[in-house]
Amino acid sequence: MYNNLIGFLEPATPIMEGIIDLHNYIFFYLVLILVLVLWIFFAIIYQFWYIIRRPPNSFVAWTNRKDMKNFRKFSHSSRVEIFWTVVPSFILVLIAIPSFALLYAMDEVLSPSLTLKAIGHQWYWSYEYSDYAKYDGTFSNNIAFDSNMTFESDLLLGEQRLLQVDNPIVLPTDLSIRVIITSFDVIHSWAVPSFGIKCDAVPGRLNQVFVLIKREGVFYGQCSELCGVNHGFMPIMIKAVNFGEYISWVKTKV
Repeated sequence: MYNNLIGFLEPATPIMEGIIDLHNYIFFYLVLILVLVLWIFFAIIYQFWYIIRRPPNSFVAWTNRKDMKNFRKFSHSSRVEIFWTVVPSFILVLIAIPSFALLYAMDEVLSPSLTLKAIGHQWYWSYEYSDYAKYDGTFSNNIAFDSNMTFESDLLLGEQRLLQVDNPIVLPTDLSIRVIITSFDVIHSWAVPSFGIKCDAVPGRLNQVFVLIKREGVFYGQCSELCGVNHGFMPIMIKAVNFGEYISWVKTKV
């Protein structure tokens, strides 16, 4: 599951790929700024150290020394002040352009091929696939189930502690999926790192996110909002399968 214990989890959606690319892009400028600040810092230290190590015979001579004049020119230069005002502004513009593009992509409203509704409870998740519902006095063929964490004593070999659930979500790959998120009681947060999703589940309100899963696999998440005493026991488990396997799973549920 964790191929990299320091960086991000392996992405499974275009949004998460964009988040990782933006992180690496911004980190380049952070390193550039760090090198520049360190250079200025050591240059100032060197100037002071150079003057102190070679003290003049008198205070007047010390203030008139060529070294001190050069230092004053360096520390009170208009060019330097313009430089450290213009360059950071330019860097912020370079960072803002891809940031706004990613934010727009994350908020884009698409025509979904499938809708999943996630409802937060204290302390478990419930899910509904309402696309298959038929109203005949009652909603028949509506796929709905609760998803509770599997206790450690019930885990099988290879299953993830505190992340395994009894009823995982099954979603198809290469389809636009809309996830509607809400809550039954208190504020929760539906978060799946590999998908680049973290959306609050608010009582009485419907929030939505869109996801396009690019590869098959099992992906985990957890509630990321302090929702009560069992907040750490609300895992999210998603099985991404190809379309044929998804249809077979749907037929077993409707």
